Amino acid sequence: MTRFALTLEFDGTPFMGLQRQAHGPSVQQAVEEAVQATTGEVVTLHAAGRTDAGVHALAMRVHVDIAKPIDAFRLMEALNAHLRPKPIAVLAAKEVADDWHARFSCLGRSYVYRIANRRAPLTLEANRAWQVPQPLDAPAMHRAAQALVGRHDFTTFRSVHCQAASPVKTLDRLDVRREGEAIIIETAARSFLHHQVRSMVGCLALVGMGRWDEAGVARALAARDRQALGLNAPAQGLYFASALYPGE
Repeated sequence: MTRFALTLEFDGTPFMGLQRQAHGPSVQQAVEEAVQATTGEVVTLHAAGRTDAGVHALAMRVHVDIAKPIDAFRLMEALNAHLRPKPIAVLAAKEVADDWHARFSCLGRSYVYRIANRRAPLTLEANRAWQVPQPLDAPAMHRAAQALVGRHDFTTFRSVHCQAASPVKTLDRLDVRREGEAIIIETAARSFLHHQVRSMVGCLALVGMGRWDEAGVARALAARDRQALGLNAPAQGLYFASALYPGE
């Protein structure tokens, strides 16, 4: 039995999320079926993170265990052939130790959120960014975001359906910048709560619009109450960006 670490890129638009769902297609199901088509084996995919319906990935790390002798490059090529035309690509594949785990060995995760700050309808970025037509003040958003960096109780920014044992997390960074008509929000932590990134982005957008002052984000955090959340940003602007492992 060989354990393979795979790096996936995917457009989350047609999927109900990464994890298998009884009510619709998932990234996990698509990759597991591609492995079965390649090797004849039924496998279980384990991932560094769980993404909701409509959320994308630039480099999601996953692993599968395969009994059939096959080298990593051939596996990658075969999986990509079987995944077509689904919007999933295996960017890299490598053999890893039997105790390496995509989820439990992960030391940190990062996400990127894209806001298209323009009035014209989206064409190339449709379903891949959150369109906000009113002008956004990116420097104000960045300043407000710094109140969330560090170790805090993120109850306000946590979905009511979150299954994490504790709302306390340590946010390593939360940066906001403008690139032309795009507002780019980057964040990193060891792990995140369900909807945490989207909830933080939604509140920062309120600051950018001028509907909240910069201190509003800190007040929402201190409330430790989901009812204090101003806005939960939509899924289509969110991308799982990277996962960090020992030795990398």
